[in-house]
Amino acid sequence: MANHKSALKRIRSNETKRLRNKYQHKTTRNAVRDLRSVEDKKDAEEKLVKVISMLDKLAKTNIIHKNKAANLKSKLTKHVAAL
Repeated sequence: MANHKSALKRIRSNETKRLRNKYQHKTTRNAVRDLRSVEDKKDAEEKLVKVISMLDKLAKTNIIHKNKAANLKSKLTKHVAAL
């Protein structure tokens, strides 16, 4: 167990950040899954913009690696273009 006041605060803040990161990551994964299941091109293009924004935010805050975000964006863009 932590012995310092600052260490206790760090434990609390780390837990809060962990839960926030987990929520954002899961939400983005669900959005990617939904985008892949869409059949209508117009609808997919609208969702693509939102998903790319979500991926960029995750990469910016180091929740996912920037190359993973780039790979996902590339694959999703190709998928939408092929519809």
